[in-house]
Amino acid sequence: MKLVFNHWACQGHGRCFELAPELFTLDDEGFAVPMIEGDVPAELEDKAREVSQRCPEYAIEINGS
Repeated sequence: MKLVFNHWACQGHGRCFELAPELFTLDDEGFAVPMIEGDVPAELEDKAREVSQRCPEYAIEINGS
């Protein structure tokens, strides 16, 4: 499973960081920055699905399982 992050769609709500600080950090302006490149570790797949579903701007997608 991979996270696909559309930084142009991100509006800086920070929900991804609040829900999964293991997967996202915030830049100086409060916009999300993915912390994982490549495959999401198996133990974080549920978190990845959750942030994808809860992003109000649909800026996070899941590719793969």
